Amino acid sequence: MVTKNEQVISRGSEWRRWEPHIHAPGTVLNNQFGGDSPWETYLTNLETVTPKIEALAVTDYYLTDTYEEVVRQKMAGRLPDVQLIFPNVELRLDVAAKSGFVNVHLLVSPEDPNHIAELHRVLQRLQFHAHGDTFNCTRHDLMSLGKKADSSIVDDRAALSHGATQFKVNFDQLRRVMRESDWAKANILIAVAGATGDGTSGLRQAADATMRQEIEKFAHIIFSSSSAQRDFWSGRKGVTFEQLKERYGGCKPCLHGSDAHDHKTVGQPVEERYSWIKGGLEFDALRQACIDPEGRAYVGNESPSTAMPSQVISSLSVADASWAATSEIPLNPGLVAIIGARGSGKTALADMIAAGCDAITPDAWSASASISPSFLVRARQLLGSATTTLTWGGGASVTRFLDGRDANGHLAFPRARYLSQQFVEELCSSAGVSDGLIAEIERVIFDAHPHDDLDGAIDFAELRDFRTARFQQARERESEAIADLSERIATEIEKEASTASLVVQVTQKTGQIKSYNEDLAKLIVKGTEAQAIRHTQLGQVVQTLRGTIQAYSNQRRTFIALQDEVVSTRTTKAPELLRQAKERHSHSRLSQQQWDEFLLIYKGDVDKSLASYVEWSDQQIALLTGPGIPAGDPNTPLFPDTADISKLTLNTLLAEMNRLEALLNADNVIRGQYSTLSKRIAQENAALLSLQSRLADAQGAAARRKELQNERDAAYGRVFQAIVNEQTSLADLYAPLMTRLTASTGTLRKLGFSVRRVVDVTAWGAIAEEKLLDRRKSGPFQGRGALIALVDATLRPAWETGSAADVEAAMANFISVYMRDLMSQAPFGQNQHVEFRGWLKQFAHWLFATDHISVRYEIVYDGIDIRKLSPGTRGIVLLLLYLALDDADDRPLIIDQPEENLDPKSVFEELVALFIAAKAKRQVIMVTHNANLVINTDADQIIVADAGPHPTGGLPPLQYTSGGLENAVIRKAVCDILEGGEEAFRERARRLRVRLDR
Repeated sequence: MVTKNEQVISRGSEWRRWEPHIHAPGTVLNNQFGGDSPWETYLTNLETVTPKIEALAVTDYYLTDTYEEVVRQKMAGRLPDVQLIFPNVELRLDVAAKSGFVNVHLLVSPEDPNHIAELHRVLQRLQFHAHGDTFNCTRHDLMSLGKKADSSIVDDRAALSHGATQFKVNFDQLRRVMRESDWAKANILIAVAGATGDGTSGLRQAADATMRQEIEKFAHIIFSSSSAQRDFWSGRKGVTFEQLKERYGGCKPCLHGSDAHDHKTVGQPVEERYSWIKGGLEFDALRQACIDPEGRAYVGNESPSTAMPSQVISSLSVADASWAATSEIPLNPGLVAIIGARGSGKTALADMIAAGCDAITPDAWSASASISPSFLVRARQLLGSATTTLTWGGGASVTRFLDGRDANGHLAFPRARYLSQQFVEELCSSAGVSDGLIAEIERVIFDAHPHDDLDGAIDFAELRDFRTARFQQARERESEAIADLSERIATEIEKEASTASLVVQVTQKTGQIKSYNEDLAKLIVKGTEAQAIRHTQLGQVVQTLRGTIQAYSNQRRTFIALQDEVVSTRTTKAPELLRQAKERHSHSRLSQQQWDEFLLIYKGDVDKSLASYVEWSDQQIALLTGPGIPAGDPNTPLFPDTADISKLTLNTLLAEMNRLEALLNADNVIRGQYSTLSKRIAQENAALLSLQSRLADAQGAAARRKELQNERDAAYGRVFQAIVNEQTSLADLYAPLMTRLTASTGTLRKLGFSVRRVVDVTAWGAIAEEKLLDRRKSGPFQGRGALIALVDATLRPAWETGSAADVEAAMANFISVYMRDLMSQAPFGQNQHVEFRGWLKQFAHWLFATDHISVRYEIVYDGIDIRKLSPGTRGIVLLLLYLALDDADDRPLIIDQPEENLDPKSVFEELVALFIAAKAKRQVIMVTHNANLVINTDADQIIVADAGPHPTGGLPPLQYTSGGLENAVIRKAVCDILEGGEEAFRERARRLRVRLDR
C-alpha cells in the first residue's frame, strides 16, 4: 500500500522527449562549443529547443565532468523543463568498425546519491595495456596515457584528450566488470551505436559476425534512428521474437540523440529524429522501455499519436465533498487502471468520472440503493451538493452533481461509454442474450461500413432492410404467384378427374336425345313427313342460332362486368397499388407529380370501347332475334322452301316451327306433346353441347396442368433465388468487418459472423400431419412424425444449403416420388368434389409454402453461437466490440472489472492484447483486481484507491495515489494489492523476452 509520505499524484506514463546522447562544453573530444560564454549559449539552446527536452543524458568520453556541471546549472535554476539528468559515459571498444572503433555508452541512473562515486569505481576497473604499463579508466591515468603516447604533450587538458583517443576498452573485460558489480547491474543500462561508422553495423566481415552479435546481445539499447533497425530490433522484420531472444537476449529499444559537439546541433538530431520515451521523468522509465520497446520507445519528429485530445478526460476534480481526501486527479490519455482493496473507492472513482460524462443511464440512476452496484446511487443520501468537474484535453470542462440531480438533461449526451457492472450484467445475463448485446453488435457492424455504402441508413436495421427489401418483395410476389398457380392447378386437376364422368354423361345424353327423337317420330301423322323433316331442320338451325345469341349475351355480360372492374380499378385498386409502391420505395424521393406517372391506367379509352361493345352486342342479339312475327294463315309458309334458313331470324324460325307443329297433328293433345318433346330435344341438345365443351376442356386439362406445374416449379425456384439473394445480401453486410477479422490475430480471430438458412421442418411437416393427411391410412406417411422424418432426409439439405436450382429439383423429385402417396392419404375421396377441391388448394398452398424457411445471421465466438456462450464469455465478446472493433466510437471507455467471471488464464489470453490495442486509439479507464490487466497491458497510469475509517452516518475519506509502472512506489502497490502481481511482472518479462542483467 502507498503510505501518505510516499503519496504521488501524476498522470503516469506519457510520451516525453528524451535526449539520450548529447555532449556539453568541455567535452573531452571534439569540443566545438565556442564563444565567449559557451555554457550560457548551450543552456539557452537547451531551454528553447522544440519539442522541449524533459530528460537529458549528458555524454562524455570516460568521464562525468560535463554531467556534473549540467547538474550544478540545474540546481542553480537553469533548464526548468528538464526534470531528469543522468550521465552517459561513452567508451570505445578495442573492436574496429568501418571508420573507427565501436562505441558503447553507459547510461547511469542518478537515483543513488552516490552514483558518481560508484560509477567511477566501476570505470576504474577498466584497464588498457600499452607502453609497458597498465592504465585504468580514470582522469589521472588517461592524462598519463596521453603523455606516454605523445611525449611532446605538456598540457594536462591536451594529454587527457589524446589519452582518451588511445584508451580502448576490451569487450570481454567490460562484460566481466559489469557482471561482477551488483551496483552496475542495478544502475547502468548499456547502449551501443548501431551506425556503420562507430557502431556494430560497421562490423561487416564474416569474421566479425560473432563479435557483433555478442556486443549487441550485451547491450540494452541500440543508438539508431533507422526505421529498418527499429523494425529489426522489435521483431517486425528480418527476425522473429524467438530469434531475437535466442541470438540477442530479446527486443531492444532504438534511441537517437543529437550527439551535439557544437552549439548548432544542440538538441537538433538529423532529420528531426527525436527520441520519445513513454513514462515518468525517472530513470526507471528507460528500464521500462527496455522491457517493452514497442510500447515505450519511439524515434520520430513527433510522439506516437493517442486518442484525440477533445475525446480525452484530462483531469477530474471533486468539490463540496469532505470525504474526498484527494480532490483532484490528473488522467492519462491511454490506459488508466484503478486498483485497491475491497471498499477502497475504486468503483466510486469510475462512477464519478462517468457521472461527469453523462454516461450513467437513467435506469442506473433510478435503481434501488439497496441492490445497485453503483457507489453514487448507494451513497446518494450522503453526497449533498458534491460535484465532479471533468476537464477535457481540448480545454472544455463539465460539472455535474454527484447525486444525479442534473443528470441526463435534454441537451446531455454520453461523452463516454461506461461498462458498469450493472450494464455488463444486463447485456450478458445468464438468462440469455439480451437485445442490448445484439443491438451493440449490430451497431458496430453498421459503423464498419464506409459512409458512402450506407445508402442513407441511420442504423443497422434500416441498412439491412434497404439491402434485403428487394429480395423479400420478390419472394412475396413469387409466393403470391405460386398461390394463384396452385389455385389454377387445383382447378385443372378437378377437370382432369371429371373426364371419365363427362364421357359417361355425354354418352348418356346422346342416347337420351336419340330416344327422344324416336319418340318424336312416333307422334307424326302420316302424310306430314315432309313437314316433320322441315320442322327438324328448322329446330337444328334454331338451336345453333340460340347458341350464337347466347354467346353474344355472354359477351354483353362480360362487357358490363368489365365496366364495373374499370371503375373499381380506377377508384380503388390502382390508387392502393400506387400507395403500396410508394411505401415500398419510400427512399425514391420522387415528387407526387412524378409518382402520379406510376398510377396504373388503361392504355386506351376503355369506357368508350366498352360502351360500343355493349351497343354492338345488343345490335347483334337484336339482329339475330328479329322482330316478333304475328300469326298468319297456317297453311301458308312464312318463307319459301328454297330460302336459306341459316340467314333467317330466330323469331321467324320459331313462328314457322309453330305453324308446322299445327299441321303435324290435328289432335291438340298430340300436338302439345310434339311441341313439348321438340323443346325438350332442343334443351337436351343444348345440354349435350355444353357437356361436349366441358369434356373437351377436361381432356385438355392434363396438358394445361403440366404447363402450370412447370410454371409453379419455376416460380418456386425464383422464391428460393430470392431467399439466396437475401442470404448473400446479408453476408455482404458483414463483409467489411469479416475482412478485418480474417486478417486479425489472436482473440479477435475467434469472433465471426455467419448467415444461413434456418428451416423449421417440424413446423412445416406438422401442418400436413395434423391438418391435411389422414395418418390412419396405410402408406409411407402413416403415423405421427413419418412425413417429418422423410422431409428431413430429402428436402432439408437443399432447403438449407442448396442453390435455387437444387431446391427446385429436390421439390420436383419429391412430388414425382411421393405425390401419389400423399394424395392417397387425403381425408377426402376425389368423388367428394367440393371437399376434395378445398383440400387440394390447402395442400398445394402448404407444399409450396416457404414460411418455415428464414435467413438468419449468427454471431459466433470460437465457433459457438453467442446465444450458447456462458455469461463470462459473452463478456469477452462485449469487450471485443468496444476494445477492438468499435472504431467509430472514440469516446473514453470506462470499464468496471472487465475480468469478472473469467479465470486468470482467460484474462491473460483473451483480454490483455485487446487493451494494448485499444489504448492506442481511445482513452480506457478500468477498475480491476487482476494483475495481468495492469502489468501485462503496460497500463499507462495506475490509480491506487484507499479508504479511511468509515464514520457513522457518513462516507469514509477516499484517497487516491497515481503514477506509472516506472514508479517503484506504484509497482510495490500493484504487487501488494493485486493477487499475482509479482508473477505478472515476471510473466511480462517472459512475454516480452527481456533480461536486464548483463
